[in-house]
Amino acid sequence: MTQRRSAVILGAQWGDEGKGKIVDVLSEHFDVVARYAGGHNAGHTVIISGKKFVLQLIPCGVLRPECVGVIGNGVVLDPMAFLSEVRKLREAGLPVNDQLFVSNRAQVILPYHRMIELAAETAPGRMTIGTTRRGIGPAYEDKIHRNGLRVVDLLNPSLLRTHINNACHEKNTIAHALFGTEPLDPKQMYEDYARAAEQLAPFVTDTAALLNGALRDGKRVMFEGAQGALLDIDHGTYPFVTSSSATAGGAVTGTGVGPTRIGTVIGVTKAYVTRVGEGPFPTEINDSSAELLRARGQEYGAVTGRPRRCGWLDLPLLRYSNMINGTEWLVVTKMDVMDECAEIPVCTHYKINGKLTDSVPADIRGFDAIEPVYTTLTGWGSSTEGITAYDELPAAARAYLEFLERESGAKIGMVSTGPDRDQTITMPGFAEVLSA
Repeated sequence: MTQRRSAVILGAQWGDEGKGKIVDVLSEHFDVVARYAGGHNAGHTVIISGKKFVLQLIPCGVLRPECVGVIGNGVVLDPMAFLSEVRKLREAGLPVNDQLFVSNRAQVILPYHRMIELAAETAPGRMTIGTTRRGIGPAYEDKIHRNGLRVVDLLNPSLLRTHINNACHEKNTIAHALFGTEPLDPKQMYEDYARAAEQLAPFVTDTAALLNGALRDGKRVMFEGAQGALLDIDHGTYPFVTSSSATAGGAVTGTGVGPTRIGTVIGVTKAYVTRVGEGPFPTEINDSSAELLRARGQEYGAVTGRPRRCGWLDLPLLRYSNMINGTEWLVVTKMDVMDECAEIPVCTHYKINGKLTDSVPADIRGFDAIEPVYTTLTGWGSSTEGITAYDELPAAARAYLEFLERESGAKIGMVSTGPDRDQTITMPGFAEVLSA
């Protein structure tokens, strides 16, 4: 099944769905894992035999020695963050030299991007949207403004010096005038990033050619999303979104692989929903159930450490995500977190101004009028942790999953019952797709 030789895997809500573990598990079936959007604001946590890895830029596929990792052109790359991750992987005994590649067309994050973002987020009177303050948004702004620095430019010392001098003059002036920020030193910045460029250079290549060549040669490629579909710059809960294309369409523009080469789309959803930072959240829980889920699920941001807001599963949002991504398969994570819930409400529809609807408002103010309509399912009241066979799940847990599949319109391919790589159920139909 040639058309199945590639897959996009992405978060179905606002990120933090457990994509890191799932990409790691699925990478066993792929030759290449390519990251296509975002920056080091996206933390993917993977636990292998009890050992924890937190990757923010580097695709999770590199944790398997036979798998190639690619950072695509749609990613904004902080060279210092990248080199720090490489160093940690090497210290853990993982040889990344011949299995990790960076697009020569990816945009570069520089210190003035962080300066601008931090100043803007903390300025009095400005709306805070809850960024990680790592310069992601300003780097994408420069990209769209056609004033950014690409990795290929970073490797050109003369061009790098000129770019930093010009950019610092502009950014220092703007930041001081608007926010009273102290200026950055262009000379020191050039010296730091020229050294970083030398260490980065061995990883740099034309990754679009690499990926298309891999597919042409019959290899299997996974496209790894960052954040989640509802944080997409176009389709998310704007303006409380990220600055890149987190939906499946971003895999095409963010890697240079044509849409006809995408075989399937896999959405990752928790058995409940979480969100970090500001923004609408129709099914957010404001009672002790939220504390139960947060404690059992260790719901704290992998990058920021911020406690995640917790809520019940929102099917209108999941259907919307499935629609805009063309999601064929769902992976349900953190089933075991729900083990102690006696009852589990699931939002099946919205009521807006007294009328039932499935529509997700485009206007952020429209979320204020949403009244979630819930169906309450019975909890299973016993441990599902570590179960690896679907038939071994409690009957109520199977009923929950079957309800989710029926109501969401996508097939459930996998279920995660714990943080470790081996604590996973793979459904028969999905296993056939992976082995095709």
